[in-house]
Amino acid sequence: MFRSPFPLTAVALAAVALPAAAAAAPGPLQISSRVMVETRARAADGTTRLALAPARRVVPGDRVTVVLAYRNTGAQPLAGVTLDNPIPRGLVYRAPAPGSAAPAVSLDGRRYAALDQLRVALPGGGTRAALPDDVTHVRWRLDRPLTAGGGGEFAFQAVLH
Repeated sequence: MFRSPFPLTAVALAAVALPAAAAAAPGPLQISSRVMVETRARAADGTTRLALAPARRVVPGDRVTVVLAYRNTGAQPLAGVTLDNPIPRGLVYRAPAPGSAAPAVSLDGRRYAALDQLRVALPGGGTRAALPDDVTHVRWRLDRPLTAGGGGEFAFQAVLH
């Protein structure tokens, strides 16, 4: 796991956050990602509000949200769209972001399911329930064809280690 005493820039973190699907051949499915960091601001009424801001500087312990945006730039609908995103090195998965569909998750990049359906093999035999810390990949599948010009976003929360 990546551990650095130096803050990462948003550019460095965003570079490792690009989804695997973005490396595919160019086509009508355009994918981008961005990293947002959780900030706290004091409101006029004295309460503390949480907000997301573009990650310009993040340090270990910061809570971030990785946003995966997708768009069909073609003239025809796209069927069977699956978006895979490895969890970038140095980040630990926590949960889907509020308002985002829950992804299927994987502990190895091959088998995907809901987190509560996955088990981790223990040395010497036996298994235990998978934890968010065990997640290495997230995946979303679109239930319907993506219309021409259509798009959307999925997001997950993580912590920088």
